[in-house]
Amino acid sequence: MLSTSEHAHVTLGDLTFDVTISGPADGVPVVLLHGFPESAASWAPVSALLNESGLRTYAPNQRGYSPGARPDGVDAYGIDHLVADVVGLLDALGLERAHLVGHDWGAAVAWVVAARHPDRIISLTAVSVPHPAAFGWALREDADQKERSSYIRLLRTEGKAERVLLRDDAQALRAMFGDVVPPALVDEHVALLGEPGALTAALNWYRAMTSDFAETPAVTVSTTYVWSTGDTALGRAGAERCGEFVDAPYEFVVLDGATHWIPEQRPDALADAIRTRTGTTSN
Repeated sequence: MLSTSEHAHVTLGDLTFDVTISGPADGVPVVLLHGFPESAASWAPVSALLNESGLRTYAPNQRGYSPGARPDGVDAYGIDHLVADVVGLLDALGLERAHLVGHDWGAAVAWVVAARHPDRIISLTAVSVPHPAAFGWALREDADQKERSSYIRLLRTEGKAERVLLRDDAQALRAMFGDVVPPALVDEHVALLGEPGALTAALNWYRAMTSDFAETPAVTVSTTYVWSTGDTALGRAGAERCGEFVDAPYEFVVLDGATHWIPEQRPDALADAIRTRTGTTSN
């Protein structure tokens, strides 16, 4: 199996997505969806481990993050568009079916893709964010989750959020990562979001979010959900209810002590969870 790595540009209609493709050309495909405020670079440590195991990884900079896929207006970032992007990328890349992995907002999108398009998804590994119905319940009923999610009010405030996050060399944006994400990766994420219009586009994911997101049906593909006890944004209540919304083989993996930034902080553990779900052994 010859391993390759490339940065591809994939055009879907009027939008062009930047996609990092790596691993053996004949490897089983795994699509990796990043979260906020990150980029496809967040998957580099995990991708390297999966590639060593013979898997071929596809990590796009999603809508708003790719310079050529940064439409104006909040409505352009609704969940229907985000899901259609993933299915469109599968089509454009010639992938009839793929394993799907998502972290943070990438997990939220991955849940909906798997629920709506189970014929295209071999398995799902969701990281940090539980099934939207479990998360929606926690936001309504769990005081702890309500407090943890209070930051979303700022992110949904147009203009103010951009000013707060980008001032003083994006100090607030950088502070989100604490000291667990390698500085070079933080610099890469921040540089991308510092491009004209990029941060507004990324924040529009939050601004386009509506309550019917929580009405996502149960997932019917085999699923692993990875949650960390040190996650300040996602509490235990929604995490523990997640399995109620999976009608398929399901595993709940808890990483003790890890923060929200699992792909960068615990790539070994996450790669193990993905390999187990995909039926791949480590080399």
